Amino acid sequence: MTEAGPTGDALVEMLAALANPLRLRIIAELSAGRDYVSHLARVIGVSRPLLHMHLRRLEAAGLITGSLELSDDGKAMKYYEVTDFDLHLTAPALAEAARTLTRPDPEEGS
Repeated sequence: MTEAGPTGDALVEMLAALANPLRLRIIAELSAGRDYVSHLARVIGVSRPLLHMHLRRLEAAGLITGSLELSDDGKAMKYYEVTDFDLHLTAPALAEAARTLTRPDPEEGS
């Protein structure tokens, strides 16, 4: 991100990631604190494979981060938490982001 805000491509990726109701629910749950995949899947009520797909999209957009940790019994557990992001959308901010787009349609090739 630039000081003024995310680049055009990053902004499109962030907004596309947030445009899904399930991903909004994931962000909402993680805003209360970090959580591990199995527990998060149970709380939200989705399968772990579906959750993983959405977590990857949020992580690629820079909205969450994941870290692998070992539990006391030696089991690998992936924890996710929300990053410190702040989106303040105004017409001038969108115009600046649009000037930095590298592709006419950032959705192409995704």
